[in-house]
Amino acid sequence: MVPDLLTPLSLRETEIPNRLMVSPMCQYSVEDRDGVATEWHHVHLGSRAVGGAGLVMAEATAVEPRGRITPEDLGIWSDEHAAALERTTEFVRSQGAVPGIQLAHAGRKASKTRPWAGSEPLAPDEGGWPVVGPTADPWPYEGEPPATERLSTEDIAEVVDAFRTAAEHALEAGFEVAEVHAAHGYLLHEFLSPATNHRDDEYGGSFENRTRLVREVVAAVREVWPDGQPVFVRISATDWLPDRDSWDVDDSVRLAPLLAQAGADLIDVSGGGIHPDQRLPDAGPGYQVPYAGAIREETDVPVAAVGGVTEPTHADALVRNGRADLVALGRELLRHPYWPLEAAHELDADVEWPVQYRRGRFD
Repeated sequence: MVPDLLTPLSLRETEIPNRLMVSPMCQYSVEDRDGVATEWHHVHLGSRAVGGAGLVMAEATAVEPRGRITPEDLGIWSDEHAAALERTTEFVRSQGAVPGIQLAHAGRKASKTRPWAGSEPLAPDEGGWPVVGPTADPWPYEGEPPATERLSTEDIAEVVDAFRTAAEHALEAGFEVAEVHAAHGYLLHEFLSPATNHRDDEYGGSFENRTRLVREVVAAVREVWPDGQPVFVRISATDWLPDRDSWDVDDSVRLAPLLAQAGADLIDVSGGGIHPDQRLPDAGPGYQVPYAGAIREETDVPVAAVGGVTEPTHADALVRNGRADLVALGRELLRHPYWPLEAAHELDADVEWPVQYRRGRFD
């Protein structure tokens, strides 16, 4: 009997061979600050495909230059960016996996140094650039934060167009799943959350207005994405800010069917990132899974669960019990790129190994 974790998932006309997804993980490894993929990205993503993951999702990839978190982020705003990723998507497919890409805009959290350099804001003379957000409120860095430009309605329309164009380039590169990044305190999440969106126009105030931008972005991506291929949306199910008006799980449950109406096929459910005052829960096994479970239970929208899933039996149970349709692994796949193959052994499943690695199969 095949474990549920290792059964295919069909979304539209795309079949993901198992329920294991490589969570998008920023590598901050572009060499010339031009957003173009390097050999590091090829090997990083290719290794996870060799390791048996069904869906290999590339990191948060900026839809325009000012949407990068750091100067070393990937970009997908030109034909050059698409061409640099073609070899990687071809290799991922050659291993039987589905290549995906997360389309992103960092908003007011853009123009920073890499995490291992402190994630400090970059001044213009250090290679930084002006950042944008729903309002002029900056990210609350310690010390003097950089100025944030409030996006006008005309600017917002340009952001939507940037996502649409980025999706077109992603198709040129050979990706089969597009994920819209609306989580972790970046631009689309900044519009969703009342903790950061204090606008009084059609993009602020009410729930309908605050969710307008992400719905428009999803619809724009869906316009250019093939009918047979899925669109995902990653959200932060909660801001983890119980001491103020903020985004919470009830809001996420309410949002999920609206995203589906706009063209989303799966909600990738994460949490937090909107403000440094967030109150993180204890990061035990599956600590964010209940958020995905709530959306899955209250709606008919498929979900991916993330957060502290490290054991094959746990991941299999999430799918078997209907709490998630996909299980996204991040740090665990940094530690163990071949975790899916090892999981299959632990679950007593006979899966195909790359012919070059068959000598290493478990007896």
